Amino acid sequence: MAVHSVTKRFGILTAGGDCPGLNAAIRGVCRAAYDRYGMEIVGIANGFRGLIYEDTKELKPEDFSGILTRGGTILGSSREKPFGAADKDEVAHEKVSAIKETYSKLKLDCLVVLGGNGTNTTGYKLYREGLNVIGLPKTIDNDIFGTDRTFGFDSALLIGTEAIDRLHSTAQSHSRVIVIELMGHKAGWLSLYAGVAGGGDVILLPEIPYDIKSIARHLEKRAKSGKTFSIVVVAEGAMSIKEAEMDKKDRKKYRLDNGPSAAYRVAREIQESTGMETRATVLGYVQRGGIPSASDRVLATSFGTAAAELLANGKYGRMVALTGTDINSVDLSVPEGKVKNVPTDHYMIDTAKAVGTCVGD
Repeated sequence: MAVHSVTKRFGILTAGGDCPGLNAAIRGVCRAAYDRYGMEIVGIANGFRGLIYEDTKELKPEDFSGILTRGGTILGSSREKPFGAADKDEVAHEKVSAIKETYSKLKLDCLVVLGGNGTNTTGYKLYREGLNVIGLPKTIDNDIFGTDRTFGFDSALLIGTEAIDRLHSTAQSHSRVIVIELMGHKAGWLSLYAGVAGGGDVILLPEIPYDIKSIARHLEKRAKSGKTFSIVVVAEGAMSIKEAEMDKKDRKKYRLDNGPSAAYRVAREIQESTGMETRATVLGYVQRGGIPSASDRVLATSFGTAAAELLANGKYGRMVALTGTDINSVDLSVPEGKVKNVPTDHYMIDTAKAVGTCVGD
């Protein structure tokens, strides 16, 4: 017999970039909501786009069974931003109105959104528009404000670390400097942790503008001490001191003129500064693909069941979060428009420096 639930019927969607653990989270929400509380579930296809264009379907146990280990998302995703660049945008107004209409037509008591900063921010804006919303934090970047960890991060960390491990052997074989670029446009959590785990000799983060002279000195010192190769781990959003002093427009132009991405810019600068043979590798979407790690399956499932409990108790306008070792929730306004950057005094930065890693400063 189902336990009493305030929420009788809810919609669920995944938005933004895909990430390992999404299906595990969907399963966690849906199994607990269906089996324990007897709720009806509506799956919404391709993020907020599914609400705008009424692309939905009722989900039954067979739909969310056997998906724990699968990568990607059974619901599909998109980067649709219904509020547009500004809340007063006419097209945005039409999209938001369509979402409200679909929500009402489907007779939903709540909307569960699985996503990153943008998705949870959109969820909060919809909550302010009168919809009941609960958020779950997912991203390989681990940059959502309000939670200590996001699911997807551990899986991407394993992939990034393995890639660095593999590059060690080829860098050593050819006595090269190899620059590997990992995701992390605004926050460097993934590069920092993978860099430490993989024994990177240089780790460059968006939070610490780098001095190419400092990097060159470090690599030359390694070479003089008999180290024939070096691994440089670069977050995609890493920038030089020169770039950090530019405004966004000038920085964008500089980047367009100086290579396709951070790894190529850094590799060119290293080769020009040291004369060392340098190569660049961009791991790209490989970081987001494949099955989730055991840790991410556990975290995503726990987040999902916690969301089901919030639904059952009618605690809307919340985002499920991990604080220390506890699964709890924070107000959905907490992550709005924020990025959880790596603090420059974070212990992991000191750990990296303590084992002889250069962070570019």
